[in-house]
Amino acid sequence: MAEEDSREAIRVLQSLRGKICEAKNLLPYHLPNKMRDCFCTINLDQEEVFRTKVVEKSLSPFYNEDFFFEIPRTFQYLSFYIYDKSVLQRDIRIGKVSFKKEDLCRFTDKETWFSLQPVDSNSEVQGKVHLELKLNEVITDNGTMCQQLVVHIKECQGLPLVNGQSCDPYAAVSLVGPSRNDQKKTKVKKKTSNPQFNETFYFEVTRSSSYTKKSQFQVEEEDIEKLEIRIDLWNNGNLVQDAFLGEVKVPVKVLRSNTSSYEAWYWLQPRDNGSKSSKTEDLGSLRLNICYAEDHVLPSECYIPLRNLLLKSPDVQPISASAAFILGEVYRDKYDVVLPLVRLLLHHQKLVPFLAAVADLELKDTQEANTIFRGNSLATRCLDEMMKIVGKHYLKVTLKPILDEICDSPKPCEIDPIKLKEGDNVEIHKENLRYYVDKVFSAIICSSMSCPTLMSDVFYSLRQMATRRFPNDPHVQYSAVSSFVFLRFFAVAVVSPHSFHLRPHHPDNQTTRTLTLISKTIQTLGCWGSLSKSKLSSFKEAFMCEFFKTFQEEMYTVAVKKFLEEISSTESKEPSGMSEPVLLKEGEMLKRAQGRNRIGKKNFKKRWFCLTSRELAYHKHPEKEPVYSISIKNILAVERLDESSFNRKNMFQVIHTEKPLYVQANNCVEASEWIEILSRWSSS
Repeated sequence: MAEEDSREAIRVLQSLRGKICEAKNLLPYHLPNKMRDCFCTINLDQEEVFRTKVVEKSLSPFYNEDFFFEIPRTFQYLSFYIYDKSVLQRDIRIGKVSFKKEDLCRFTDKETWFSLQPVDSNSEVQGKVHLELKLNEVITDNGTMCQQLVVHIKECQGLPLVNGQSCDPYAAVSLVGPSRNDQKKTKVKKKTSNPQFNETFYFEVTRSSSYTKKSQFQVEEEDIEKLEIRIDLWNNGNLVQDAFLGEVKVPVKVLRSNTSSYEAWYWLQPRDNGSKSSKTEDLGSLRLNICYAEDHVLPSECYIPLRNLLLKSPDVQPISASAAFILGEVYRDKYDVVLPLVRLLLHHQKLVPFLAAVADLELKDTQEANTIFRGNSLATRCLDEMMKIVGKHYLKVTLKPILDEICDSPKPCEIDPIKLKEGDNVEIHKENLRYYVDKVFSAIICSSMSCPTLMSDVFYSLRQMATRRFPNDPHVQYSAVSSFVFLRFFAVAVVSPHSFHLRPHHPDNQTTRTLTLISKTIQTLGCWGSLSKSKLSSFKEAFMCEFFKTFQEEMYTVAVKKFLEEISSTESKEPSGMSEPVLLKEGEMLKRAQGRNRIGKKNFKKRWFCLTSRELAYHKHPEKEPVYSISIKNILAVERLDESSFNRKNMFQVIHTEKPLYVQANNCVEASEWIEILSRWSSS
């Protein structure tokens, strides 16, 4: 019994990561303007969980968007849909790439081109149905025996949304054979993806030998081998055509060996012709990198010894003998171990001493000051992840305004003579680029007061250790800090703002090029010592070398030095590494109006939610002041709500000291992420 309980407590954690790279040779319009405005979505069965940006006027859109999320429910198919964006009507699905769950392992971490397949409404199914079947022998009025089929359709789960709303499903139950098709229907269930039918239907399978009544069905004993039960799920369209939701077929012969009832859950399947299409034209192809993983997670108490061992790591001498260091070194993919390790140590306020210890170990192996922290070691990876977690809000207040300006109203900044187009004025482009670089640089060097205390504590330790390691180099204390804050933090955020949640999607090609040029210049401006003329040769491109000569001014050197000193100082800083609120998660969701009794669309409003280490707040717009906020310490519980509560999927409630807050996420992945992070922080 204990073994069974243990097995039941093991969770299977599903996750998906990868990249939507690009599409090519998409089917053009049959119009003079053949270009399309395309985006790509990721769907678990029929539920969209990820969407790329729209690439305008292209038949070979380049997306280059990474994705990672945990999958909180069972699913049959993982699909990638290419849509053509429409302004006046519904977006048009051009084609799809679809994988059965069991086939995903064949494509793990392989970048592959996949041909787009046509989208057929008869093949777009999801969900499952719970059936109880039984074959009875009944005695007729004249005392003879005949067989009767009993079909009890109990419920369905996970039916898809139809036009963004919960469906109105009903089931058509049929007994089908070579010469018969008896059909009966359930009642329509309103606005639900998990209908409870609980209806029973009876079908006559065989007739007694004395049966004389004429009938259009002449069923003989041998025909039972050819009979099957078919359950078709439909969405009641009212004024429009009913939509097919899926079907299940069960041969009657499987019931003959069962003396009792036959009960099971069945996945809904597409129609027999669902995968066939009259379209033979090439729809194009999509390049993807997919990695699906299943991890078996034991009950949390099983990890207590490991957690305690890892938390002792900062105090172990030498640090290379600690559990955290060994784990980071032996694991093949450092990212998989570094992120949870940093989160664990950060949560228990053990991160700063651990980072100082591993950084000091790396410095001892560094022979030259100009190669300090240049590798991809455990120390640098941990510092990178620390800055991403702790510095989210710092990046947002520092870089987001100027990045929004660059991305929303881009000015031409190309200065490479090879890439200039006819009619381009390179001097104007240089002025534009100089304007952007100066704005980004100014925003950075004026941001020292916004730098999180924990980052300052780490930078202070780096300065002290670098000075001890290279006492004769007066610049090494600054390069130890600049190698992280400029090269690995600000410069990376500038060139990939979507990766740091500063922009919703990867920028277009022209904007990406502008951000790359800005990032290169910022890297060199911030890299201590690179303002000397001898460092101009570090640029591979001659045009960048010429452009950078305009920054040969003492004011930049002084500004960088002052900034590095300020962010690596412990003066006027609070001792706690978590003094400033850390931005944990944000996004748009629906909120139910407080105190309303009626259920309706008007009671749900779009709001921008923002969770920090101090509070959960929601705003009417991201840039406006919060309408309402809840202190983390006042959150008592976070619970997922059943669909029947509000006739809506992906609902959860935040229980706090006042009235509960009811929230609807956009999909199951988003709901799971919010519930998990709210539960974790409110209970800490």
